[in-house]
Amino acid sequence: MAEIRRFPIKSLLGEQLDSVDIADRGLARDREWAVRDRDGKLGSGKNTRRFRRMPGLLKLRSHGAGPVPTVELPDGGTFAADDPAGHAAVSQALGRHVTIEPETDVPHHDEGPVSVITITTAALRQLATVIGAPVDPSRFRANLLLDVPGVGFPEDDWLDHHLHLGPAVVLRPRALQTRCVMIDMAHGDLPEHRDLLKTVAEHHDMTFGVWATVVRPGRVAVDDILTLTPAVR
Repeated sequence: MAEIRRFPIKSLLGEQLDSVDIADRGLARDREWAVRDRDGKLGSGKNTRRFRRMPGLLKLRSHGAGPVPTVELPDGGTFAADDPAGHAAVSQALGRHVTIEPETDVPHHDEGPVSVITITTAALRQLATVIGAPVDPSRFRANLLLDVPGVGFPEDDWLDHHLHLGPAVVLRPRALQTRCVMIDMAHGDLPEHRDLLKTVAEHHDMTFGVWATVVRPGRVAVDDILTLTPAVR
């Protein structure tokens, strides 16, 4: 495994980890909180029944060392996610009234009730070949970046398999991950890309990576070895 990324607050920048526990819901403390507007919609890069596009979210960063995540503002200021004064600061930064709330009856994951979003280094190299330049994996906001040799999209063939990560964790890929305009947006110090979503749409049917459910929980770490076995139907 090449990278582990956690996003304690949905649609904000997150953090890289050396190791993390994975339970039935996914990575511990991943996307457990979200920015909400007055209507209760979740802050996102897109507009849907559950989500509302809120430009500026990717200028904020979340950290999840404790049960309540910490929000970091562009100026370096920090506050607890349940701090009303912090909500006011985020509202000012976004230009709309918002609060930051833990998950309740409205799930925070985009496509699955349990989500461990996985991409591979092979797929990133394939995409770089098409675009003609390297693509930073952080644009895809995947929890796990798996080191797979070669080029192409090997994860497309994983839907009938179990992914064994290290000595304990087993995941079951369920579907290819549909992408949205968020991958083109500026992410912290990364500028807008403009053509990334168009390229993914033209060359891979708007999908990149897979989302998976958790078959066997446990702890994973960077440098854990990946093995594949056929899933028992």
